[in-house]
Amino acid sequence: FQSFQNLSEEGNFVFLSNKIEPTSVLEKAPLHDGLKKELAQEKFLGPDFTESYCWPAVARGCDVLAISYQGKDPFLYIPPLLTFLQLESCYKALPKRNGVGIYLTLILCPGWKKAQLVFELLKKYSRCSRQLHPVLIILGKKKEEAEMVKIQGCEIIVTTPYSLLRLYEYHLSLFSRLCHLILDEVEVLFSEAPEQVFIVLDYYKKTFIVEEWKYSPHQIIAVGTQWNKHVAGLIKEFMNDPYIVITALEEASIYGNVQQVVQRCISSDRTAVLLKILDVTSKNLQKVLVFTDSVNEVEIVHKALKGNSIFALKMHKEMEFNVKDILGHWTKSCDNQVVLVLTDDCMQFLGITDASCVIHFSFPSSPRIFGQRLYNMSDNFHNVIKDLSVDQNHTMARSVILLTEDNTCHAVGILRYLKRAEADVPPELHDFSARVLEAEEEKRFARPLCTYLKTFGTCKNRTVCPDRHQINLQIDMLRNMPAKIIQTSGYLTILPLHIVNATNFFGRIVDKQKDEYTTLAEEINEYFKKASNRVSVEKVEKLALYGFCDETLFHRVQVIDTSPEEENNLFFNIKIKYIDEGRTSQVQSSQLLHLPARFQHLPPQAVEFVVCRVKPIDNETEWNPRVTYYIQKMIKRKPHEAKVVRTLGNTVWIDPMVRVTRLSDLKMYVNEYSVRSEILSTGLGTDNPEHLSQLEKLCEHMKVLNDAENLEPFIKEGTASPDNVSELQNTSMQENSTKNCNSSKMTVENHLCGDVAQTKEAEDSTLHQHKCSYPEIKWFQSEENVTVKVEIAGISDYKCDFSKDKVVFSACSGGKFYLADMELHQDILTEKSECVIKDKEAIIVLKKEKKGEWCKLMKNKNPHVSFDFEHWEDFEDKSPFPGGTKKLHCTDAVTEELVESLEDSEDSDTESDE
Repeated sequence: FQSFQNLSEEGNFVFLSNKIEPTSVLEKAPLHDGLKKELAQEKFLGPDFTESYCWPAVARGCDVLAISYQGKDPFLYIPPLLTFLQLESCYKALPKRNGVGIYLTLILCPGWKKAQLVFELLKKYSRCSRQLHPVLIILGKKKEEAEMVKIQGCEIIVTTPYSLLRLYEYHLSLFSRLCHLILDEVEVLFSEAPEQVFIVLDYYKKTFIVEEWKYSPHQIIAVGTQWNKHVAGLIKEFMNDPYIVITALEEASIYGNVQQVVQRCISSDRTAVLLKILDVTSKNLQKVLVFTDSVNEVEIVHKALKGNSIFALKMHKEMEFNVKDILGHWTKSCDNQVVLVLTDDCMQFLGITDASCVIHFSFPSSPRIFGQRLYNMSDNFHNVIKDLSVDQNHTMARSVILLTEDNTCHAVGILRYLKRAEADVPPELHDFSARVLEAEEEKRFARPLCTYLKTFGTCKNRTVCPDRHQINLQIDMLRNMPAKIIQTSGYLTILPLHIVNATNFFGRIVDKQKDEYTTLAEEINEYFKKASNRVSVEKVEKLALYGFCDETLFHRVQVIDTSPEEENNLFFNIKIKYIDEGRTSQVQSSQLLHLPARFQHLPPQAVEFVVCRVKPIDNETEWNPRVTYYIQKMIKRKPHEAKVVRTLGNTVWIDPMVRVTRLSDLKMYVNEYSVRSEILSTGLGTDNPEHLSQLEKLCEHMKVLNDAENLEPFIKEGTASPDNVSELQNTSMQENSTKNCNSSKMTVENHLCGDVAQTKEAEDSTLHQHKCSYPEIKWFQSEENVTVKVEIAGISDYKCDFSKDKVVFSACSGGKFYLADMELHQDILTEKSECVIKDKEAIIVLKKEKKGEWCKLMKNKNPHVSFDFEHWEDFEDKSPFPGGTKKLHCTDAVTEELVESLEDSEDSDTESDE
């Protein structure tokens, strides 16, 4: 059985693979009484159109596929599923293990956020009846976390595909207890994790081979908003005579294997193009519907068809027509081609379902209208999961879209639809869509830079994202940045104040020499201590600055939004921003205080910070709250040291960001933690090596220099040397230890020294001894490797950068800075080259890209480089150190060179405790 039905005055249509009697009234819905009562008390308005068809099939325990505009709503399956789970008699035959009942249901969601929503709904509505003990399982990469999960006695598990497979590694009996499998937002699951979903389906399918499960309930429910190519495999391989309910009719046409054709033309040529199309279709004696969007177009098209001897009917609301006569001509045209030209509002009067071709002379006004037009061919829909060769007499339904310059805004949507339908896409449509996307991006040019682009380097949903994805010079140029950033050499002491998520937060840059904000904050709070100074604002102005008391402290705030409807009231709600912290809040207008001009001269201090090179696991686009909470507790209102790697507008990208603690007895500082490393340690974060390179691509068309170059003209005499934060470089090197110290560009400032200075005099002298020296180098080779010995004794800090035809080595020893920039004679394999530090030298082993002998090490002669004649006869393929030797790294201790510059930051520790 396969049918379309239109049971609603609003024009709702549904495609059904099996006959279902809908239940549109809650009292008659197939739900247990307790749940009905709960929904009635909440004044539940459903079931809606799609639910009225889904609920009966789910409540019977049948396999169900539902595709609807409301396909993201878990209520499509939760109420009837809870009802079916109350039927304990259905599960009596199921085996018990150690006297413990089994869990019955597994709900797979596309991400932690959706899983959390489903879990909350289950907790709420499962209370209306027998307790089902739902459990939410979101697992990271930490093995011990999966081992500790207890699933005995659980009857509903809500999770994600990745989390489920991690759980399965330690609970091998997991699928042996499963009756119901629900795929929530099935198209997203198949797009983001197809391999994982099919593994789950295979495990589920194998469960029912066992004899004791032969008569047990087993049900697959898949709901979503769009068709996906993998859905056909789901239906064919894993579902048993499923009830297919599709109320998004353009998606039903994909299931029905409708041939989609896009014909590009200019608007004035549409009639000529239409005549050519009809000339081709006339050979197949097709029934053709031509849809227009106006009465005038119906008349023009109908006249043109008659003028070309094509039998054509017309229909629009302004003409007198007899539906029976039109349908009579339509049904009698078995031996001849018939064309009906009509407007969309006439479809409901005709109820045609046997058209073989629909031509969209005018572009449909919405996806819903597009689907309703295709509904007229439903008799010729051919199940996409069946073999067309079986039915040789089948007529292929065909949809032809005339895409003109007036419909350019729809090109991207059409392209996405054709890809989902696996239709042939004209090459020019790709180019056309790309230009449309560029034009759409230009419209967003004044919007903020996309948060996902900033935080992770990419935005997965650019076509629907409301923010911009390109640089706007007026917003992002350096001159718009806070003065504190301009006055540094790329290394900052930062104070996180408002945590957005694990890698994104707002805070202040702490000036170690003179923190103007601390002085200002003290003055503001001292001023408002006097009751006579707390003067309420009579008229609130948008974007103006005011004073505001948050608990016991007074802050500078800016009004960023007001409600026009409430402004006539004596007291009304407004949205404010704490300009020195970055957070926002809703407050009463009466709470704002007049802020004297002397407190407004200091620019806003809040800066947005982004921690680089880390992202959520499992293709998630948002951080799990567990990670954000963990990082918030760790960093909020505590000063940290950070290196700036990129600045745009009021946003600063930092890598690394570390908490430095003073060991007062030893006059030393040590790294307490690195924020990036702490995120990775949760198991819910993973490496994001493309983050910085994506940012570079973003900026490649913008004349923005590297941070050091940008900031150099603004560096004042007497600012702290970059060497004072050498430990930050050590941390960054430790995090990349598995990458053979590979990096991109290197500057002298990046290679920092961290020698131990015993006295204040030695410390002062060290700051002035960073003259660059070229070390003595000896080299020898084997057939596959080149070994370079850099003769520097007592190396305290080093960095080695490999590129295809270049090696740059830098190190600190005895207060001197060494730099060897070697442009190689031939190319090397960077990923297989490595560097090891020994007592009196650094040994660099370069893996040759091509085997053979090098006649020299470097392209250009260097007096500091010579051949190592001790290995003249040694042409064996050996490394000068054991193959498993780990690369050495600098100690975590920061020397006394850092003491003087960091002691001032102790004052910020006091501030952080406020």
